[in-house]
Amino acid sequence: MKNNIRPIDIAKSLNVSTSTLRSYETRGIIPATERLGTGYRIYTEEHLAYFECIVAMSPGFGMEITTAVLKKLQQKNLNSALWIINETQAANYQEKELAIRIIKDLNNILDSQTIANNIMTIGEVANEAKISTSTIRYWEKEGYVNSKRGENNYRYFNSYQFIKILLMKLTQNAVYSHEIFQLKKSIRNLEEYNIEGAKSIVEECQQYLNKRNQEQLHGLYFLYRLCTKLGL
Repeated sequence: MKNNIRPIDIAKSLNVSTSTLRSYETRGIIPATERLGTGYRIYTEEHLAYFECIVAMSPGFGMEITTAVLKKLQQKNLNSALWIINETQAANYQEKELAIRIIKDLNNILDSQTIANNIMTIGEVANEAKISTSTIRYWEKEGYVNSKRGENNYRYFNSYQFIKILLMKLTQNAVYSHEIFQLKKSIRNLEEYNIEGAKSIVEECQQYLNKRNQEQLHGLYFLYRLCTKLGL
């Protein structure tokens, strides 16, 4: 087994900086390293496998999930690591089904009068969309959705704003990227009653979900390689 791999060589092969490697170590995502008398870190083939796994997993799973999974592997707790992966992929499937539901809801909206007549309180929206009222208030504050106030000052959302809330939910668990930033910007700028515009955003979300699914498959390949190297 090759030992004493230089940080600069790993950084170049993975197209990251040496400071990024050190940040992974600080997070506790890789096993502790030894140091030479000069103070330089000593990386081994095992460390390299961890680094490769981090770089491969983070685009599809995000750093939070990647960190949680790799910490479980360091504890030799493969089953817990796999259940974290399973939960994440189950959420992916639920988002795919949500996208299909939004398309159906958009097709069921007949006209602007239908939209105006179908109103829901914030509590009803939260219950139906399975989102906290605080999250809905935050989205409204940021301009992603709009409500109208009744005589009692309660928030009321029409069926089109409810769909915008579902669109925001589609992006809720996404790994942050410029792509997601643009999707949220499109939702914010979506005009009332623009059914075709909303459908276009759903299609973009579906494309993103497909891409994330493929990125996760790529990450899982390197996770499998790491588990094999660790004998798990």
